[in-house]
Formats: sequence, C-alpha cells, structure tokens
Amino acid sequence: MTLKRYPIARDIVIDNIVSCHYFELAKNYWHRGESHDFWELVYIDRGELHVSTDTSDYDLKQGDLLLYEPGEFHRPSTNGKSAANMYIVSFECFSPAMRYFTEHKRFHLKNEQIATVSLIMKEGWNTFGSNPVAGKLARQQSSPFGSEQLFVLYLELLLLQLIRMGERLQQRQQQSSVVKEKQEAELIDQVVAYMKDNLVGSLALSQLCEKFSVGRTHLSTLFKAKFDCGVLEYWNRLKIDKAKQYIRQNKYNLTEIADLLGYNSLHYFSRQFKRTTDMTPSEYAKVLRERLYKQMIH
Repeated sequence: MTLKRYPIARDIVIDNIVSCHYFELAKNYWHRGESHDFWELVYIDRGELHVSTDTSDYDLKQGDLLLYEPGEFHRPSTNGKSAANMYIVSFECFSPAMRYFTEHKRFHLKNEQIATVSLIMKEGWNTFGSNPVAGKLARQQSSPFGSEQLFVLYLELLLLQLIRMGERLQQRQQQSSVVKEKQEAELIDQVVAYMKDNLVGSLALSQLCEKFSVGRTHLSTLFKAKFDCGVLEYWNRLKIDKAKQYIRQNKYNLTEIADLLGYNSLHYFSRQFKRTTDMTPSEYAKVLRERLYKQMIH
C-alpha cells in the first residue's frame, strides 16, 4: 500500500547568513547610521542602547530585541552612562511571513526566547568562531557536526517564536478589550437604571461616581461615546421624558408635574423642558390635544 505523503509547510526559511557578531560597546558609542539589503536582528544582552530608524526611536534595555527590515536606515548609540553588549545576526529571508516584522519590530524576550538566542550564539561560535568578519563568513574546520544547520534552525525558531509571542499578546489584548467593553456597557446600564429610579430632585456627578466607584472623566467619556451628551444632560433628558409621559396621561397639571419631578418652580421646569424639546410644556400639551382631535374627527 502506498501512503500519501504530507508536504511540510515551512513558514520561515533563512536563505543566507551575512553576519553574526557579539559587540561590547563603550558607554559613549555612536554610529553615523546605515541601511542594507538584508534583515538584521539586534539582541541586547547587557546595558542599554538607543536606536534611531526611518520611522521611530527605540530605547533598548537588557532582554530587548529589535529587527531592521531590508532598506531600513538605523543609527545606534549608547547614552553615555551605560555601556551595551549586543548580539547581531544579519541574514537574507524572502519568506512572506517576514512581513510581520515590518509592523512589529521590537520585542522584550521571555525565558523561552532568551534560551533560543543562547543556542543561536553557541552554534554561531561553533560554526564561524568568536570574531567572524561580516560578509566574509567561513565555516571553521573544527566546527561540530551540524552546527551550521543548527545555527540556521535556531534562528528560524526564534523568528517563529517572536511571531507566536506577538500573536498571543494581540489575542490577550483583544480579549481584554472585549471584557472591558462588556464591563463598561454593564456600568452604563446600571447608572442609567439608577438615574431612572432617582428622577426626583437633584443629582450630582460626584454622587454617581461615588456610588459606582468610577472616575468623573471616565464616566463622562462613556456617556459621551454612548449617548453623545454629558452624564447630567442625559439625566435631564430622562426627567423630561418622564414629564412628557405625565403630560400624555393628562392626570396632573403642569405645576403638579414640576413638583412630582422635584423642580423648584414651574418656570424652571418650563425652561428645562424647552431646552430639551424646543417647546414649552404648554405647547407640547397643545400639540398632543390637536393630534388627538384630528384622530377623533377622522
């Protein structure tokens, strides 16, 4: 029986190595900057390094890793206070998955990725020696079996780990965003329900913030995004909606409605009503009567 073979997908394949070198920089190191037609990976093993690129500035510390894409200008320098030890690997890779690193360049490595970097460094030394010349790499005659292949495999592994780490972080951020949106929606519902139960008299923003343990700015931002108005403005709208309901019921006169909703005077109630509806309570009641009359004669 002939079994079908499964073709293995290789998402990242390193085609060529340009350099691999461990640098110990002085605390006042400065480089005029350069760009080249290959990828370059910089890992900060100790100290701090500042890097300016075409689009961003990076302050790198121990455990940070930065990737330059082909053609990207970069200028490294130390801060004059702290020296920097860094490991650099330059390589060619034309795999489509490398597009990820055109948008995601900086990473702070976890133990898993740091261990992989250590393996890359070890096999780099095994293969090319401790001080190889960039662009003139040559395999040492004494290098252990498979060291060159392991060097490239570990480098590919690191790049795969970085993409996975970034994707996991993005997923956690998305999940956190969903949870946050749900919590904010529940908070708004609770505040609105409390407002509806407390339409009589006055209401202060500080009162709401204290009751629901939320900051003034945050609560105001939520209401602006949800209702396109301020917190107390929305509460006033609820009061006017309740006033409309009373007027439609035709059970109370306007003075009684103003009193039921806790307004200090009929004049103030009328002014608030008109500010929200562009008509006074009397005008609103008149419109209702006219509509009812038209319905009756038809």
